[in-house]
Amino acid sequence: MKNIAYYNGRTAPIEEMMIPMNDRACYFGDGVYEAAMVRNHKIFALSEHLDRLYNSAGLVKIAMPWTKDELAGILQELVDQVDEDEQMIYWQVTRGTAMRNHIFPKGDVKPNLWVTVKPMHLKDMHHKLKLTEMEDTRFLHCNIKTLNLMINCIAAEKAEELGCDECVFHRGSIVTECAHSNISILKDGVLITHPTDHYILPGITRKHIIEICKAHNIPVDETPFTLDDLLTADEVLVSSSTKLCCSADTFEGKSVGGKAPELLKVIQDAYMEKYLTETA
Repeated sequence: MKNIAYYNGRTAPIEEMMIPMNDRACYFGDGVYEAAMVRNHKIFALSEHLDRLYNSAGLVKIAMPWTKDELAGILQELVDQVDEDEQMIYWQVTRGTAMRNHIFPKGDVKPNLWVTVKPMHLKDMHHKLKLTEMEDTRFLHCNIKTLNLMINCIAAEKAEELGCDECVFHRGSIVTECAHSNISILKDGVLITHPTDHYILPGITRKHIIEICKAHNIPVDETPFTLDDLLTADEVLVSSSTKLCCSADTFEGKSVGGKAPELLKVIQDAYMEKYLTETA
């Protein structure tokens, strides 16, 4: 197949899949999700994505009816049905289907599983990104990977309208993350990245970058940094499952980064080696 959608055991091309109107995703965005890259029909970092999904579900009191192994099996079976070797798989679990009510449904209402798999090439990690900014007005549960992404969409649209690649969120002067990425900086040989508190998503790619830095004796400082720190950083790193580890050269029309290309190359090369090895 060219692509595939799955909903509670039913499969169809993405364009043809139908879902119940009363799925709580439709009214409340009541669910959690994950997305990962696929190469050679192998889902990259699947166990880590599943760990985060189950953690997010627990934090919003969605009782998962599958074991991690069972869900992994469903996802792998769908990946295997799509022809292309390079894909992106997206999956979300919603609280279930019930008449609209803010209170969680009671009784035998079970969570719904949505999955889509479509061809996608990994984005060029060496493409330099252009960044803009927006005050971070999201709620205080950014560590939960929920479907509630309206502010993220507004930020992404702002970036699109300005010809930028990503929008940097900040609370006052403190940088948190981006519309759909984590952001870190290199300064004086140290990777500086916002701690994994309730202001940011605990990015799996961010975690991998920290591990790579430690393996290469690059110090890591998990403390908040400011917009001024971003402007004066040696390098600005933007990380996500589809970008892996890109760097930025423009922020609000001003040049940034470009001062530690050798160190940046060490991290990017090590990340690409990890990705290619684990999906070989």
